[in-house]
Formats: sequence, structure tokens, C-alpha cells
Amino acid sequence: MSEKLLTWFGKRRQTKAVQLIQAHLSLTTRAVGELEKALEYKIQNKKDLAEASIGRLSRMEEEADSLRRDIAIELTSGEIPPHERDDLLHLSRDIDWITDWAKESGRIMLVAPVERLPQEIVKKGLEMMSAVKETANAVRTCIDQLSEKPKETMRLADNVESLEEKVDSLYMEIRSLYPAMDFSKLNPGEVFLIFELFDAIENITDWCENTIDQVRVIAVRML
Repeated sequence: MSEKLLTWFGKRRQTKAVQLIQAHLSLTTRAVGELEKALEYKIQNKKDLAEASIGRLSRMEEEADSLRRDIAIELTSGEIPPHERDDLLHLSRDIDWITDWAKESGRIMLVAPVERLPQEIVKKGLEMMSAVKETANAVRTCIDQLSEKPKETMRLADNVESLEEKVDSLYMEIRSLYPAMDFSKLNPGEVFLIFELFDAIENITDWCENTIDQVRVIAVRML
């Protein structure tokens, strides 16, 4: 989150809460980036490195949960107009869902046999994960513009939606590969975990889109 946004909210006596949201959003994008690293390590069968990445991701999510609670306390204890307080509480919770799904994806990845997937799915999976990270970063860029450029925020929100649609398309491409793929190296339970993994990763961008919906609410109030 940019210093401009911090200044904008600071004028409304919300500086500390926005500093916490800034840290929250930073953790979120870092967590998604860590998930991408973990996937790459798993594909390369670098188990220890993958587990280390997922461990860092889990700690980020726990820290994000703590920050969300601090944000709620800060917003409800200050003299903040109800609609602004509710908008920011909603925004904070939506951001937290992005981190939650990143953590859930990591937990599934720990036990999913990604390293034994057919190459067609590996290639699409990496492409999908890259687009997921791009979407999370685009959310952050969008929020950065809220302070002085609410119209630009609205345009950037449309970009987030386009990226979310790209992820959806890649997810469907992966699913379309399943019927023809040779899963002989996997047992039924492992195949189910693979399905669950890509579903969880796709949910990250669903919550990116939900977060942007709330950003639009705030931007419209500023216009």
C-alpha cells in the first residue's frame, strides 16, 4: 500500500489502522509468492525446500490473522464514521481470505504428489500459479491508487477481474486434461488431492475479485 493511501486515510484519523492494513496486504502478496516457490520446488521434487516455503507461508498467514484482529480492534475503538469503519473491516477480511486460501493450498501441496503429475498438467499448473501471483499483486497495485486516483482504481479493478478470468480459464484447461491424462503413477486418493490443490489455488483469485469489489465501494465513495 502506498504512502499516498496512508496519507488519505490518515486525514480521517485512521493512520494506525491503515498501517496495519498495509502490513496485512504485504503479507498477503508475499504469501502467494511463497506458494509459487513451493509449487516449483515440489515439481522439482525438492521436498525440503518445498516444506520450508510452506512453513514460511503458514507463518505469514498466522501473522496476517493477528494483524486482522489488531485492525478490527483499532477500527472499533476509534472515532471513525460507521460506514468508513465497516468498509475497512470488510476490506481487511477480504484480504485475509486471500491469505487463508494460499495457506490452504500450501497444506494440500504438502501431501499432494505434484512431482508425479503428467507434464501437460505441470506446465499449465505453473502458468496458472504465475497468473494467480500476478492477480494478487494487481490487487495491491489497485489499492495503492485509492488515495488520489479513485478513477484509476476503478480501471485497475477491471484489470484484476481480467486476470481472475485468465486464472479461471487456465483452471478449466487443467480440468479438461484430466480425462485423457495417464494417472497410472497415482492412486485414487492422490488424484483427489491434485483436484483439491488446483481448486484451492483457484479460490485465491476468487477472493482477489471479492476484495476488488470492496475496493470499488470505497472508490465510489471518494468520487
